[in-house]
Amino acid sequence: MNNRTRIVNDPADLVPLLQVFKSDSHKRVFSSLLNGWKTEAELKEMCQEDIFYSLDMLKKTGLVESKWRMPEPGHNPQIEYHTCYSKLRADFQCSIADLCDLIRISITDDEALRDVADAMECEIKNGNYSVQNLSRTLNQSPTFLRGIAKRSQHLVVKSHRFELSKI
Repeated sequence: MNNRTRIVNDPADLVPLLQVFKSDSHKRVFSSLLNGWKTEAELKEMCQEDIFYSLDMLKKTGLVESKWRMPEPGHNPQIEYHTCYSKLRADFQCSIADLCDLIRISITDDEALRDVADAMECEIKNGNYSVQNLSRTLNQSPTFLRGIAKRSQHLVVKSHRFELSKI
C-alpha cells in the first residue's frame, strides 16, 4: 500500500473528492487499486461492473497513476493503474458559507448546477477567463465557481483563470 499523502490547499479540490467517494462503485475501484497495479480487465473482474467512469473520476482527482505493463511475448501492452495516495491532509481556510456551497455542489445532481456551469462556459467562450471577473458577472463567490469548475467535465481551473477542457 502506498503511504503518500495528498495535500489539499484549495477548498474547491474537496468537490471532486467528495463526488468520487459518495459512489460505492468508485470506492470499490479505489480500494482495489490500494493493493497493487491492476489493468482495466482485472478491475472489471474484481468489481464485477463497468469501471470506466470510476477510473475517469479517480484520474480527474489525481488519485490514480498509470503505466504500461510489459506484455507476455505475442500479446499487446496494457495500461495498469494504482492509487497514488492513501492519506489526505487538508491545509486551507475558508468561510463556513463557502464550505457549505462546496458540500452542496458535491452532493447535488448535475441538472441543478447545469445553469451556472453553462453560464460559465458561455462567459469563458466570450473571453471572460478571470475567476474574479466571472464572480462579479455571475454574482457568485469565487469559491463556488471554482467548485462548479472542479465538478464539470468541460471546465478547468488554472490558478486564477478558468479554461474550457480540451476533451
